[in-house]
Amino acid sequence: MKEKIFLTRTLHDFALKELKKKFQVEVHTGKIPIPQTTLKSKIKQVDGLICFPYDKINKKVIESAKNLKVISTYSVGYDHIDTKFAKDRKIRVGYTPEVLTDATADMAFALMIDSLRRISEGERIIRKGKWKQIYGAYDYVGLDLQGKTLGIIGLGRIGKTLAKRAKAFDMKIIYHNRNQASKTKEKKLGVKYATFNKLITESDIISIHVPHTNETNQMFNMKIFRKMKNTAFLINTSRGKVVNEEDLAVALKQKIIAGAGLDVFETEPISKNHPFTKLENIVLAPHVGSSTKETRIKMAEITIKNLILGINNKKPIYSIGY
Repeated sequence: MKEKIFLTRTLHDFALKELKKKFQVEVHTGKIPIPQTTLKSKIKQVDGLICFPYDKINKKVIESAKNLKVISTYSVGYDHIDTKFAKDRKIRVGYTPEVLTDATADMAFALMIDSLRRISEGERIIRKGKWKQIYGAYDYVGLDLQGKTLGIIGLGRIGKTLAKRAKAFDMKIIYHNRNQASKTKEKKLGVKYATFNKLITESDIISIHVPHTNETNQMFNMKIFRKMKNTAFLINTSRGKVVNEEDLAVALKQKIIAGAGLDVFETEPISKNHPFTKLENIVLAPHVGSSTKETRIKMAEITIKNLILGINNKKPIYSIGY
């Protein structure tokens, strides 16, 4: 009898074909994200689960599973999974970290360029028929990236890769991390360590690259925005809940900070009535940081490899704790 696999959403055809060779496969085709009641019902008898970052795989869901050996998430983040409880139940958890590093760093850099050069704002002006004359010396001006101070919060894989991009643009790069990098690494990347407070007060652009934890929950709030330069920009491609959205909307509206570029939000998707959609000094992307054809294929490959290894009581390629 083949083991049973459940996917909370479909994957690439090649991935499904590979899974169907080895397992009984069921794919959820209804509402996204899958309702918790449906998930708890479907997970009862399966041996493996493939989920996505918006699926809540909490204790109650895991408790519903009788035969579950592995949870394989199609994401670099795993804060949506109760990994501690999974480990207690001897359930392996796999994720897809390294393959989306370049794509996410590129997205952060794209949001930086867009925010400072006001590209999306200009695109809206044209589409709305508001470009009536050629702009003059003081009209619709953006900002150079060259010479600006970029503050990177979290010098992990994505933070380091962003630093490489910024270095090529002749930016001054400072960073804050739980652990300071070696002097050799700092020199290679062209970065300098700064305390959190120094980074907040001195950066022209702050890019966030930390996981969502109790410690980082809403770490960017009005208190922090008031410490930032009023000419500074905030970029977030990490997790939406790291930023207090209500405070950010006020900070942008009152020009406490100059602008922001976001690929992630507290609750996704956001509606057209969200306060951010009424602001011109913010660039919004629909959580597509890893969304390149090449990256998504690699993520699918690792997701199914992690699952197959876990089903066979082996450690996934990228594993959380067990």
